[in-house]
Amino acid sequence: MQAVQVVEYHKPYRINTVPVPKDLGPYDLLVKIAVASYCHTDGMVVDGVLGGKLPITASHEGAGTVVAVGSAVAAAANAATADSNICFRVGDRVMCGMFLGACGRCVACTTGPECERQYCTGGYEGSPGAFDADGYFAAYARTDARWTTHLPDAVSFLAAAPLACAGRTVWRAVQKAILKADLKPGAWLAIVGAGGGLGHLGIQFARAAGLRVVGIDARDAGLQAAREAGAEAVLDARTGQTAVVAAVRVAMGAPEGSAVNTTRIQTGDGGADATLLLSDAPTAAALACAVTRIHGTVVVAAQPDTLVIPFQEIVMRDVQIVGTLITSPGESQAMVDFIAKHGVHVQMKTFDGLDQIEALLHHVHTGAIKGKAGIIVDAEQLKNEKVGKTD
Repeated sequence: MQAVQVVEYHKPYRINTVPVPKDLGPYDLLVKIAVASYCHTDGMVVDGVLGGKLPITASHEGAGTVVAVGSAVAAAANAATADSNICFRVGDRVMCGMFLGACGRCVACTTGPECERQYCTGGYEGSPGAFDADGYFAAYARTDARWTTHLPDAVSFLAAAPLACAGRTVWRAVQKAILKADLKPGAWLAIVGAGGGLGHLGIQFARAAGLRVVGIDARDAGLQAAREAGAEAVLDARTGQTAVVAAVRVAMGAPEGSAVNTTRIQTGDGGADATLLLSDAPTAAALACAVTRIHGTVVVAAQPDTLVIPFQEIVMRDVQIVGTLITSPGESQAMVDFIAKHGVHVQMKTFDGLDQIEALLHHVHTGAIKGKAGIIVDAEQLKNEKVGKTD
């Protein structure tokens, strides 16, 4: 089969002929890939930031159909009381998992809450980890049933692929903001990097939860995507921090032209109840804090080399900084079920066939991208879907 691979760090992808995965482990699934999408983290893999073996098949965002299952999965599916966590059968439509072979021994795997399973610290016994495993820019892929998600009939392959990382990441970021900042319907959530692959989904997740959203971006395409996703106010970060902070206050009801404390030290100076940081831009972290109210919460999903935040934001304004990492298996299933119910729209530019990888990369890196970019690997699976069809 054909696969798009990283062969050398800092070098272009190559399309290689590789074997179809075989000799499945007990918890493995073999999935015929329908759609795979490109993620910011794929660029980090190419640059060697995450290490791992080479060559490696690219993309950790995939969706498709199960064509074979491992022994433990087959046993669970045939048991009188099936373990729904690994109950997959040939023909099931799935969103592929990122993690493979979590250790099953560390605190996150054993005694921690289910919503922290993704923080496995014990390595990946007998199986590669998230970025040592071949991905989904290929006709077939091996994935771990314990980290794979059943797709509701209402969620298409085209929608599901970008959700496998981007969706999981921003879903948990929104949920963490709600939890940590005790957000109730009507509360304000700001999103820095609102027009990207994560941001346009985060806006919709937040609005469906009853939150009011201020979208902030620094690209024309991103600003348009934030508007289309339903942000109540959309602000251009290129106008500068002081102007953006003032505009956030106006969006929340402050009189236009009212004074803004540019040092952001004074208490009671307004701002969003919580903010999601989705942008890696050098000034984005400081901006995220500046638009957040005193004692508010900033949830960091971005992955810059360093976060540059003035100490005043943390010490003088008590802005709380927390991180987030994709979802646990249970949270992932909750996300796709939520999407099926609420009709969240996943915006993606698609390319037909793995040989279009360079065209996809050109689209991503021109700055004109709105939402996500992905490859239709198997158009026949899309034709056979019942999503949006009536008998």
